[in-house]
Parts: sequence; structure tokens; C-alpha cells
Amino acid sequence: MDVDYPYSIDGRGRTAETGEDDHIRDLIEQLLFTMPGERVNRPDFGCGLMQLVFEPNSPELAAALQFTVSAALQQWLGDRITVQNLVVESDDAALRVTLQYVVIRSQQQRVAQFTREVAP
Repeated sequence: MDVDYPYSIDGRGRTAETGEDDHIRDLIEQLLFTMPGERVNRPDFGCGLMQLVFEPNSPELAAALQFTVSAALQQWLGDRITVQNLVVESDDAALRVTLQYVVIRSQQQRVAQFTREVAP
């Protein structure tokens, strides 16, 4: 079992735990929405996705996001998942990421969608 994210206490008063599939999804979410420099002991952790939210939508921005997020996923989670498809969309004040991946250990295919509301 792995520690659940966000950190919480379970009904027994202990650190909440989660299974491998949910833990990997939690790791992906942390990577996507963490800004580089935000983590003290890992200043290069994150993908900078939130920095590009207010940029004008364009094919160039979509390609840059695709490359940046894919590279971060490979660097930080490449030993746990294989990315099959990645779509990043920005709608007004919301950022939406849809990721299709395979969990390397179990060879199970997963699809996860992450949405983050952006404060103006």
C-alpha cells in the first residue's frame, strides 16, 4: 500500500493508504500541477503546465504543452507508466488534461482526466 494524496487520516487515525493504481494517478496529478521550483528538495519537479494557462490558445502552444508534459511524465514516472495519448485543453478558467497510459507493472491500460480551475 502507498500513502494517499492529498494526505489525510483514515478512520483508524492512521495515515490514509491507497492501492497502486490510485497512487500512480495521484503521482501524475502532483506532477501535472506542481510548478518547477515549488518543491524545496526537488526544485526541478513539475512540468510548468500552470504557467501556460493564460497564454493565447494556438497550435504552437498546444505542441509546446504536449512536449513539456510528455517529457516530465517520462522523466519522473517513466519507470511506472508508458504514455499512449495526451490531450491538454484550456477553456476559460479551467485546464483539462486527459492522459491514456499503461501501468508498466500490471500492463493495465488506464485513462485519467485531471481538471484544475484557475483563479483569475
